Amino acid sequence: MQTEPEITAALVEAHGLKPDEYQRILDLIGREPSFTELGIFSAMWNEHCSYKSSKKWLRTLPTTGTRVICGPGENAGIVDIGDGQCVVFKMESHNHPSYIEPYQGAGTGMGGILRDVFTMGARPIAAMNSLSFGRPEHPKTRRLINGVVEGIGGYGNCFGVPTIGGELRFDPAYDGNCLVNAFAAGLADTDKIFYSAASGVGRPVVYLGAKTGRDGVGGATMASAEFDDTIEDKRPTVQVGDPFTEKRLMEATLELMATGAVISIQDMGAAGLTCSAVEMGDKGNLGIRLDLDKVPVRERDMSAYEMMLSESQERMLMVLDPEKEDIAKAVFDKWDLDFAIVGHTIAEDRFVVMHANTLKADLPLKALSGEAPEYDRPWVPAPAPAPLGALPPLDPIAALLTLIGSPNHCSRAWVYEQYDTMVMADTVLPPGADAGVVRVHGTKKALAFTADVTPRYCRANPFRGGAQAVAEAYRNLCATGAIPLATTDNLNFGNPEKPEIMGEFVGCIKGISAAVTALDMPIVSGNVSLYNETDGQGILPTPTIGAVGLLTSLDDMITMRPEAGQHMILLGESRGHLGQSAYLAEVLGRREGDAPEVDLEAERAAGELVRALWAQDLITAAHDLSDGGLALAATEMALAGQTGINLAPGDAGWFFGEDQGRYLLATETVDSLLTAARKAAVAARVVGRFGGTEIRLGEATVPLARIKKAFESGLDALTSA
Repeated sequence: MQTEPEITAALVEAHGLKPDEYQRILDLIGREPSFTELGIFSAMWNEHCSYKSSKKWLRTLPTTGTRVICGPGENAGIVDIGDGQCVVFKMESHNHPSYIEPYQGAGTGMGGILRDVFTMGARPIAAMNSLSFGRPEHPKTRRLINGVVEGIGGYGNCFGVPTIGGELRFDPAYDGNCLVNAFAAGLADTDKIFYSAASGVGRPVVYLGAKTGRDGVGGATMASAEFDDTIEDKRPTVQVGDPFTEKRLMEATLELMATGAVISIQDMGAAGLTCSAVEMGDKGNLGIRLDLDKVPVRERDMSAYEMMLSESQERMLMVLDPEKEDIAKAVFDKWDLDFAIVGHTIAEDRFVVMHANTLKADLPLKALSGEAPEYDRPWVPAPAPAPLGALPPLDPIAALLTLIGSPNHCSRAWVYEQYDTMVMADTVLPPGADAGVVRVHGTKKALAFTADVTPRYCRANPFRGGAQAVAEAYRNLCATGAIPLATTDNLNFGNPEKPEIMGEFVGCIKGISAAVTALDMPIVSGNVSLYNETDGQGILPTPTIGAVGLLTSLDDMITMRPEAGQHMILLGESRGHLGQSAYLAEVLGRREGDAPEVDLEAERAAGELVRALWAQDLITAAHDLSDGGLALAATEMALAGQTGINLAPGDAGWFFGEDQGRYLLATETVDSLLTAARKAAVAARVVGRFGGTEIRLGEATVPLARIKKAFESGLDALTSA
C-alpha cells in the first residue's frame, strides 16, 4: 500500500497553488485534502484548465453569429456551412511540452486537437500549425524546429489528416519558450453533433481508448508555470503519443456514435481523467463516482493520484446508454481498444473517487469547476513605442534579397513537405498559398483555412496587433475567394501577474473583439497559454488567429499565380507605413515606430471587392499584402507564376511599407477593374506588370533565378545535415 505524503506548504506550492488558493480549498471542504484531492484541485484550478487570469476578458469576445451552432465551452466550435453540414474546429497550444520534448510535445499536441474535433462527431479533414522559435543561431533552435516538425508530421501523417497551412517565425523572444499551436477542423452533419454534458442519474461512465500510464502526470500544472533552470526535470510530465491508436480510436468513436449508445462524450486532454469527468458532470449538473480499480492501466502499482492526473494520450470518457452497453463494447473490441465501465453518474453534487476499496477523494464537483479562482489582474496599457527614426538610403534589391532569404520570409517547403498534405484526396490548394483549401467531399463546396498573427505589432500596440491578426486572416481568406465564417484563437502570452504583460493581453483582446465584430468572424473556440517565460523573460504577445472560410463552389477559388503580360493592380490605400515592419526588423535590425493602423471598414470593403472582381472575371490572381509590403507580395506572386515583375519606382515606404487592407491583383481588364473599384469606393491603381525573367523595382533589377535561390535556401542553415 502506497503511503501518501503529508500535505505541507511546500507540497501545496509544488502543485501550483498559492496560500490563499489553498485556504479557499480548506474553506470549501472544511478539512485538509488528501494527496489525491490536492492533485485534483491543482489540476482543475491551474491556469491551463481554469483560465483564472483570462476569464474576465474572454467573456468580452464576440462568440455568436447567424452561422454559429456552438461557441466556446465545448471541445470545439461549430459553424453551419449549409446543406445540413457543419465545420467543427479549434486551435490549442502545446508550448511547454514541445520545448521540453519537441517530438512528443508537438505530436501529442496534434493528437489532442484532433480528439477535440472527432469527440464532437466530426471526421477531421484538415490541420494547421503555428510555430514560433527563437533565433536561428540559438543553440536550442535547430533541435526544437527539427523535433517539432518531425513530431507534427509523424503524428498527423500516421493518423491520416492533411496539414494544409500554418505559419513559422523566429525571434529572440522565443529563445526560452517555443510556441506550438495546433489547429484541426472536421466535418459533421448538423443533426449528429455530440456534446459533453452528462445526463441521467445512474448511467455508466465509460473509459475508452488506450491504457493509462504515468506519462503526463502533472502536465497541465507544468503548463501553468514559468520555466527556470530545472526545466529538464519536467521531462516526465510530457505525454507520449501513438497516432495509430488515435486513428483506431477515431474510427471506433464515430462508429459508436452511429449506434445511438453515446449520451455524452469528452476527450481526456489536460488533467486527464480528472478534468474530463468533472467537466461532464458540471455541464450536466450531475455528480460522478469513479472506481479506479476498473481503469485500464499499462503500469503496475499506479496510485489514485497518478491515475487521476495522468495525461496519457488517445483516451476518452463517455456516458453510455445502459441498454446499449453490449453494442458499444463490441465496437471497441472490434478496434482492439479498451472499453471499461469505471463509474456512474449520481444525483448529488459530489466527485467521489475510490481505489483499492478506499475513498481517495470526495469533493463538491461543481466547486472544482465553478469555484476556481478568478482574478482581475492589474494591468497597465502598453507604453507608446519609440518613434521611427531616420532611415538610411534604400537599396531595394539588396533589401528584397535579405527579406526573401531570411528564415522569417523564405520558403516553408522544408516544413510542409514533411507533412502529408494530400491524404484523403480532397486538398485543392496545399500549403504555400494565402490559405489552404479542402473540398467538402462529395459536394461542390470547399473550406479555406489560415492562421495569422504579427507579434511585433502586438508588442508595439496590442490593440492594433490584435485587430491586425484578425484582419490578415480575413484577407487571406478573401484572397483565396472564400467567404470568412468564423475564428478560433490561441492567446500566447507571458506571466499575467506582471501588469505590463496583462496589459498586452487586454489590449490584444480588445483589438480582436473589434475586428471580429466588424468583419463578422466570431470567435467560436480557443485556448489561452500564459506563463510563457523563462527566467523572467517573456515571449512576444502572440494571439494566433485561426480562421475558416467557405467557398460555395470550387469555381470561386482564387490562386496567387499570375501570367506573363498581365497588369498588376494594388487595391487599398498606401501611405508608406514602415513602423514595426519586416523591412525595419530584417534589413535594418531595428524595431521602432507604431504598428500600422487597421481600418476595419476599409478591410471589409476591399475583401468583398476582391471576391466580387473574381465573380465578374475581372481578375486572374490575388495575394494579400502583409509582411514586406508591396515588393515582397509582388515577388511571391512572381515565384508562384514563374514570371518576372516590373514594379513602379518609389521609396522604402512604397516598396516595403505595411499599410493594411491591401491586395495585389493580376488582371487583363484594367479599365473595368478600376471602374468597379471606384464604385465600391476602394482605392486602386496600376503599379506594374508581370512578365520577363527579372524582378524590377523601379530602376533596380535582379534575375528571378537569384531571388528563387535565396527564397528556397533561407532555412538551409537550420535544416541541412
